[in-house]
Amino acid sequence: MAREAETHADIPFGPEDTPWQKTFSGLRVVGGRPYGTPPSSDPRAAYIGVPEVPHHKVQLPPTGLDADQYTEAEALFRRHIDTQTRNFAGYQVTSDLDYEQRLGHYLNRHLNNVGDPYQSSSYTLNSKVLERAVLDYFASLWHAKWPHDPEDPESYWGYVLTMGASEGNLYGLWNARDYLSGKPLRTHHREPGDVTFEEPPRGEGPHDFHPVAFFSEDTHYSLTKAVRALDIDTFHALGCTRYPDENPLAPGTPWPREVPSTEDGAIDIDQLAVLVRFFASRGYPILVSLNYGSTFKGAYDDVEAVARTVRDICAEHGLDNRRVHRAGDANSEPDERSGYWLHVDGALGAGYAPYLEMARDAGMVEQAPPTFDFRLFDVHSLTMSGHKWMGTPWACGVFMTRTGLQMAPPKASEYIGAADTTFAGSRNGFSSLLMWDYLARHSYDDQARLAAECDGLAAYTHERLLALQEQLGQDLWVARSPQSLSIRFRQPHAAIVRRYSLSGETVNVDGAARTYVHMYAMSHLTRQRVDELIGELRQPGAFPLAPPTGTAADGARTAQPAEPVAEPVAR
Repeated sequence: MAREAETHADIPFGPEDTPWQKTFSGLRVVGGRPYGTPPSSDPRAAYIGVPEVPHHKVQLPPTGLDADQYTEAEALFRRHIDTQTRNFAGYQVTSDLDYEQRLGHYLNRHLNNVGDPYQSSSYTLNSKVLERAVLDYFASLWHAKWPHDPEDPESYWGYVLTMGASEGNLYGLWNARDYLSGKPLRTHHREPGDVTFEEPPRGEGPHDFHPVAFFSEDTHYSLTKAVRALDIDTFHALGCTRYPDENPLAPGTPWPREVPSTEDGAIDIDQLAVLVRFFASRGYPILVSLNYGSTFKGAYDDVEAVARTVRDICAEHGLDNRRVHRAGDANSEPDERSGYWLHVDGALGAGYAPYLEMARDAGMVEQAPPTFDFRLFDVHSLTMSGHKWMGTPWACGVFMTRTGLQMAPPKASEYIGAADTTFAGSRNGFSSLLMWDYLARHSYDDQARLAAECDGLAAYTHERLLALQEQLGQDLWVARSPQSLSIRFRQPHAAIVRRYSLSGETVNVDGAARTYVHMYAMSHLTRQRVDELIGELRQPGAFPLAPPTGTAADGARTAQPAEPVAEPVAR
């Protein structure tokens, strides 16, 4: 073993290819031996390479990098990121950022919004004053009652996320689980440190406090992670274990993993209703997570129609309004709760669609997605990503619910002087500053115009791809869901996918697997960049694998591929 370590210590490391054991300064040698373990293999061979940024140029030897080495490494990385930013088209993220001149000062300041946004803290290096302004802005935009009032259960409560909408999904489902399980709400524990973790109350039926989660096959994978982390049963898991032969959609066949979607990517409300009725009739509380701008297709679930459907089914089975007694306190007044919870994952849509609705009302566009927000009483929680529509240098977002629905937090921390009602504990205070800065500089009118422009760019991109499909005489599977900023088509050559950062997904269509990519018409994308991509897709070999069978849109047989396009040259 010692001989093996000695050999690995000779592995070239760092920008000068120095053997690893010789990269130490004298102060870092303890007892004549380097501090730390040598590499077990060459990291350059172990990791996926980025051709534009050779791994050895950015490796970090114990001595650090000298000024010239740092300059070279940073320049390589900067050039790579700038190139990818210019061509970035495949994800629902805005790269049109403008924060450096105004906010660079704060990069040398620590901003930590630890604890509840509405409580002061002994940790004074925070941006909570800006966070509350941002939250009030979105409460108004999403038609919630504001400002937040801890004594008013109908007012909103929320916080700025340290992660993106994935954290909002996790927190929303956590809140939903506790609410539907009959656990105490925050309204029961006003005083810091008053929270006790009581057993859930016992109901009349065996499943009264056993929530079941439903979400569609177009839902972001963060929902799958969330239900696993929170130990929430999905209808699939519960159906397979307790009702294996009773799939109500197709008796005798396996339960589907998620609720089926329509071709456009929206949740199939009729099939959702069948599944919800199966479990509601057995007394299970219902937890539904909906998409408002699904990740790949950009589809909008009809939140209002789903809410009406779920509410009516739950009313049939006594789950519309339940009296929940707190365990261990026979004299306490029961609180009334619904036996269902609707969460909306509006990662992109919740930040974009309100402005498109304004643009529609102003006559700038013809249509906008359906209502999704707190105008609907049955919407219990909502989340959005700040880095998608607005655009920030890192992931962030907003979670929002009503004060009366808020779950009880853990015991308040005397150390920070505020209740820890959020998920992250220490939260990135810089995100609130960034979001505040963007919203301060962009009026409703500005954003409505920008939403209309992006909608128009999505339509333009869709039209150009349809024209390309006809020109090539080859079915490229071009599609755009209603009002979506996502346009999907058949996956092209890997060089094009990499150059434009095109996201891919394989789906079954009529029993055949199809690998799509999509591009998003975000604010940084231009018609010129779209035209450049179309030009590359027009070249011979741009689509290396034609579908095995089928015809093009105009009825001609699908064309066979020519030679593959060359790998991109660094520019």
